[in-house]
Amino acid sequence: MQSALALIGEDLKLVELQFRKDLKSEVPLISKVGEYVLSSGGKRIRPALLLLSARLCGYTGPRSVPLASVIEFIHTATLLHDDVVDNAHLRRGNASANTLWGNEASVLVGDFLFSKSFSLMVADGDLNILRILSGATTIIAEGEVLQLICTSDLEITEARYVEVIESKTAILISAACRAGAILGGATPEQEEALGRFGMNLGIAFQLMDDTLDYIASEEQFGKSIGHDLEEGKITLPLIRTLSLCSAEERADIAAIVDKELFDLDEFARVLGYVQRYGGIEYTIDAARQLINQGKEHLACFPQSPVKEALIELANYTVSRTK
Repeated sequence: MQSALALIGEDLKLVELQFRKDLKSEVPLISKVGEYVLSSGGKRIRPALLLLSARLCGYTGPRSVPLASVIEFIHTATLLHDDVVDNAHLRRGNASANTLWGNEASVLVGDFLFSKSFSLMVADGDLNILRILSGATTIIAEGEVLQLICTSDLEITEARYVEVIESKTAILISAACRAGAILGGATPEQEEALGRFGMNLGIAFQLMDDTLDYIASEEQFGKSIGHDLEEGKITLPLIRTLSLCSAEERADIAAIVDKELFDLDEFARVLGYVQRYGGIEYTIDAARQLINQGKEHLACFPQSPVKEALIELANYTVSRTK
């Protein structure tokens, strides 16, 4: 990500300052929880994509930093809600907010961040950007419900799973790119190209998360390994495995997925099946194909350091280890 950081590193620092400014509330717990989640790290890929997309389309004005902060507000709200739904204990290598302050505080602070995001979007005053970002938050909520419906469903297809992650993860990344394009006065074709680039990158990003949940160390990944499986999330490595394994192996996987808790030996058994049938390699290959397709969408833009930074950011998505 070095090319991206070289171009927008200072703006990203301003995004952090803007986030803290917008977190201020007369209710101290809101600022405390929000600051905790913000300071626990994060790749800031979504605000970075908005800033780079705006630059790619020629924008150099003051609105990109506040809007990049809004993107991170929305993302942080989804993290707070996700950790409650998933009963997660770790987030980015630290205790999750719900572990420290409880589910009620996490949900309510997440609600505050969502509400504040809309106030900030209205203050910006661009109805097209408001339309894109508000539409994305609606789709994210639908994606969360869709994922809940698909919990522990061993019959889920690859297409259905991609639909879930398009809604739950990729749509906000796509919206960040589109918002940057709108800021830069891009043509409809350019906005669509950046939106599609962001969608491909977002799906690939989640697919890599799927693989890391099986093969990364907890220290690398920053959250519990095998947690997706424990929560009944049937992700692409396992979907691929289920399409190839024997009836006996499928029954074994089903018995483990149905358990409220499983031990390390049982997780190792599922991982063994995933490795035997190439689920990890299949998922990584799918992510790489998506990134290559995504980069093709940038063909309508001339070569520039900003375009190269976007390409580098896309490549980072499929090479990361956390």
